Parts: sequence; C-alpha cells; structure tokens
Amino acid sequence: MKIEHLAIWVDDIELIRKFYMKYFKVTCSERYNNPKRNFTSYFLSFGEDKTRIELMHIPDMKNSVNRQNLKGLAHFAISVRNKDKVDAFTERLRADGFTIASEPRTTGDGYYESAVLDPEGNCIEITV
Repeated sequence: MKIEHLAIWVDDIELIRKFYMKYFKVTCSERYNNPKRNFTSYFLSFGEDKTRIELMHIPDMKNSVNRQNLKGLAHFAISVRNKDKVDAFTERLRADGFTIASEPRTTGDGYYESAVLDPEGNCIEITV
C-alpha cells in the first residue's frame, strides 16, 4: 500500500498551484470544474511514484479557526533527499518571504527536517 493522494481545501487555488509547481517541481493536471457543486480542483503529481496532492476549492467556503490547532492533518512531509538540500531549500523559501515554522534540525526521533507554511498556512515538513 501507499498513500495515493492527500487533499487540501484552498481559498486561492491558482496561487497554491503555482507555489507547489514552482518550489516542489510537481506536474499539474488539467483543472477540473464541477459547475453543479461550484467545485474546482487540480491534482499535483510528485515524480515517478506519482504520489499526489489534490487542491480543492469552493468559493466562499467558511474558514476554520487556526488550522494548526485543529484535530486532523497537522502537516505532510516532502523529502528532498539530504541535509544540505533541506538547509538550502529552507533558505530559499525564507528568502522568498515564506514563514519558516521550524528551523532545520534533527528531531528527537532522528529526522532531519524544517517546516514551512505555504501561502495559506498549511504546514509542510521538508525532510531528508
């Protein structure tokens, strides 16, 4: 088994699509539109194993309180393969104005990682 995809509700689907395409080199599906539900989505695919993120949008969806304090998905991790790349990628995102939620470090359970917030506040761990 493997995780096939995870889904993220977003306010600005084009902004978030461009963020993931620029920084994570994902490929993007055609935009799906369901006029009956006023729903749009994109699938973003990572590399050869085709793990995907689905970006989903419905206009005027009610915002929840602080996303990081809700039960459910707290973050997802994307591997960049080594410590130097974690460090460099974190610095690139910082230089481009994104919030670094956690500086690069080795965690108590042995992971080397940092964490960044995407433009809508979703937490992404950058790991080896």
